[in-house]
Parts: sequence; C-alpha cells; structure tokens
Amino acid sequence: MAHPTDVRGAGTLPAPGTRDTHILDNAVWAALDGPHAHLAERVGRAARYPADVYDFAALADPADPAAWADLRTLVGPGTVVRLKPVEEVPDGWDVVGGGVGVQLVDTALRAEPVPEAVRLGPDDIPEILDLVARTKPGPFQKRTVELGTYLGIRHRGRLIAMAGERIRPPGWTEISAVCTDPDHRGRGLGTRLVRAVAAGIRARGDIPFLHAAARNTAALRLYESIGFTLRRRSPILLVRSPGTPCEAGAL
Repeated sequence: MAHPTDVRGAGTLPAPGTRDTHILDNAVWAALDGPHAHLAERVGRAARYPADVYDFAALADPADPAAWADLRTLVGPGTVVRLKPVEEVPDGWDVVGGGVGVQLVDTALRAEPVPEAVRLGPDDIPEILDLVARTKPGPFQKRTVELGTYLGIRHRGRLIAMAGERIRPPGWTEISAVCTDPDHRGRGLGTRLVRAVAAGIRARGDIPFLHAAARNTAALRLYESIGFTLRRRSPILLVRSPGTPCEAGAL
C-alpha cells in the first residue's frame, strides 16, 4: 500500500563549519546510542541493530578492549558480525571478510520534493524486497523501512525506484537504498528520489549524508556531481567472535 509523500520545503543547511562532523566517524554507534536507541540490542559499550532491521553492530570505542568484551557477550561465541569503522581486531577475533566504504556529506545538494513519489510502508515490503533483489543497493532487510522515511516511484503500478533513510546520528540522517529497476535507468529517478528524501531530512533540521562502496566509482561520481562531498574512506569488516557456537549451550 502506497502513501502520498508530504514533504514541505527543503530547509536550509547550517553555515559551513557549524555542524560537527566528528560524530560521523562512528556513525552506527552514534545512531544506536541516540535517535535509534529504541531499536538497539545493547550490552555496555557494544550495540547492534536487530538482524531483520540492519545487519551492523557498533562499538563505542573500537580501541577499547572492554567494548569488544561487551560485543562478544552481546552476540555470543562464534558469531559473525559486520562492523565499521574498525581498523584492527583483538586477539581471538577473526576477520572473515570485508571491504572499503566511503562516506559523503551534503554540501551543495539541491533538495526538493518529487510530486509523483509515494511514501512506502510495511504493506509495500514484498515489492521493496523484490526491487532490492533485482538491483542490489546494499544491505536491506524486511524491517529496514522502520529506520526512517522511504519514498518510491511507480510505473503502471509497479515499484521501479526507491530511496530512503537509514542510520541517524544526532543531527544527521543517512540516505540509503537508492535503486532503480534496470529497465528504467537513465531517467534520473534515483537522483530525484535522493533530492526528495534530502528535502524531508533538511525539513526536520538534519543534514543528509550517505555511504557507498569505494569500488562503486560511477555512483561516487554521480553523488559528487549533485552536491555531496567525499568525507572519508574506512574499512568495513566481517568478524567472528571468539569461541564456538556450542559454548552458548554448554552446561
């Protein structure tokens, strides 16, 4: 079921230098410790989103051994979790995969509503997941829509493009899941939806930012061309906690 979007005005960005970007250095933690605390599964200085919302965990300080101990308690032994940004892991933890991501912030984006965009909700999840499966925009689970506003464009009743909000560090909101059906690319639908999502973000006083895979150079060029600026590169790691899963049930 689609719901008409109601985005009034793009708002204005704070003057350059007035919004601290350092909170974005550990954006997932800042979100789980802040606006998304109601979603957080947490033990001390470690937290994660529910697996059916967003498959990332976070540490208050990746250099703090106590935070890693809290993470093991949270996830249990022999469990693979996804973290960013983490440069090194303690003894006993194994790196089993990963990559490099980039973070971009809005510095000159023209944000504006899209009249034909509709707000997507729980009733639209089957269609959303079908579009995600066809386009591979990045991690997206059946409850990811609970993280914020998701907008879509339909053609003859079928969902063909989408973008929405994901993590929310205080003062910032990430734009994510930007995707367009392969049969409808080249029409600027993704860009228009990014502008529309950004309008809603600015209207509540936040600044848009986003993440992308460093290898996705075409997307990076596009985002920079519409007003995003590269802020940092950082590793994304898949790590396995110490121990074996059977320990959790040992007597």
